[in-house]
Amino acid sequence: MQTCSRKKELLLQIMKDFSDKDLIVAFSGGVDSSLLLKIACDFAKEKGGAVYAVTMQTKLHPAGDMADARKICSEIGARHLVITVDELQEAGILNNPANRCYLCKKHLFMKMLERAESLGVSTIIEGTNEDDLHVYRPGIRALKELCIISPLAEAGMTKQDVRNLAEEYGLSAASKPSTPCLATRFPYGTALSYEAMALVEKGEAYLKNLGFYNVRLRIHDRIARIETDKAAFPALLQHSEEITAYLKSLGYDYITLDLEGFRSGSMDIAIPVPKPD
Repeated sequence: MQTCSRKKELLLQIMKDFSDKDLIVAFSGGVDSSLLLKIACDFAKEKGGAVYAVTMQTKLHPAGDMADARKICSEIGARHLVITVDELQEAGILNNPANRCYLCKKHLFMKMLERAESLGVSTIIEGTNEDDLHVYRPGIRALKELCIISPLAEAGMTKQDVRNLAEEYGLSAASKPSTPCLATRFPYGTALSYEAMALVEKGEAYLKNLGFYNVRLRIHDRIARIETDKAAFPALLQHSEEITAYLKSLGYDYITLDLEGFRSGSMDIAIPVPKPD
């Protein structure tokens, strides 16, 4: 399936407009930012501008994300810069407030703007896509306040559009599942700790090693709620005893399977879905 040509042409035009200046791509190693980085680097080869892939080194994301980011930068041939941050201590999110994503994005991109200034770069782009505009994403407000540019959203590209185009470009990240920050596994108002998030990371890594693609481990005190695709339910139940034993070894008392299946943002059910601008 080919990406809608109109959206692709619009995205390329947006990116081409930045090709005459040095540029920072906020780079997580996921499919959205990988696609932007690839296009930016292709245009830079023609125009001679510098493109910097800037990744935030944070404990709020699985450790494997940094290895993926380095690998993809190497594949694309991008300059990779890393900024180390401690959001729990610096961004005011210790108690997992409902505006956590706003506070976190604001903190991270202010750090990135500082790096941009030191490099003499005036433009930062990032990978928000069209789908993100229709769910609870308070971080988008921070991006707008800081004048960070979101080319995928501007071009109207959905997540599937992005994956299709990434596949056309032959990017290894095309089929990579989304890996939102580990704080999303806990209810709002829950005290966050790196130790609790490390346990979630271990639990999800175990489930993925069993072959589950989309999987989240949502934590409600001593309850571990597994979300995975409904088509994967039979396979998960076949492994139920070993999964239960492993997750209980991490300290959870009750292991449950969410019958609604995998869905992004399931902790946001009490928050109204925003209307796009």
